[in-house]
Order: sequence, then C-alpha cells, then structure tokens
Amino acid sequence: MAYSEGRDFMFCDLCGTMRTLSSTKHAQCPLCKRKISAKEISGRQISYTATAEDIRRELGITIIREEKVQLQKTDAKTCEKCGHNEHTYYSRQMRSADEGATTFYVCTNCQHQFTEN
Repeated sequence: MAYSEGRDFMFCDLCGTMRTLSSTKHAQCPLCKRKISAKEISGRQISYTATAEDIRRELGITIIREEKVQLQKTDAKTCEKCGHNEHTYYSRQMRSADEGATTFYVCTNCQHQFTEN
C-alpha cells in the first residue's frame, strides 16, 4: 500500500518524502529516487490553512488569559450624562512614566465612560 495513498500529489507514494522537480519533465523523490512525470502534477495547486493557534504554537507564544477583576467604586464624581454619583474606576499608565496615570470611570447607572488625566 502506498504511504500517501494519493492524498497529496507533491509527496512520494512510496516513502512519503516531498518530491522535488528534478527537471521540467520529472518530479523526483530525493530519498527513494522514484520519478513521476511532471505532467501528473502540472496545473495542480497546493493550499494550506494556518490557524492563529498553529502560528502561536510554531512561534512558541502562549496566551495569557485575562481574568475579570472587581473594579473599585467611588462616589467622588458625578456622571455628566445621567447625574448618578457612583462609578467603577481603574487607572492605567498611558503616557511616559514621569506623567500621571489616566483614570477611567464607568457610571454604574448608565455605563457612560469618561477619563481623567
């Protein structure tokens, strides 16, 4: 029984090694030296689909899963949209380290978002 069983025309039917075009007339297996006519593979296309997971695996990249955190609440600000005074907030360093962090607020009533630098 042939190794590739006709699944892929670029691989040797006997040993499974990828064929190379040894001339314009023949494709040859570099391992077992079996030749086939170039006409058998002429006009055929090879396609391959790589998923994001395939790429990450190949590059050795692992995904760090973000965990939901309980945001802090404050009543120091009043929502400019609905007038409610309770907000969740978090801070993030958005500019250079010698400048202050940006604080992001979300109204717990209407979900309006605003920032303070």
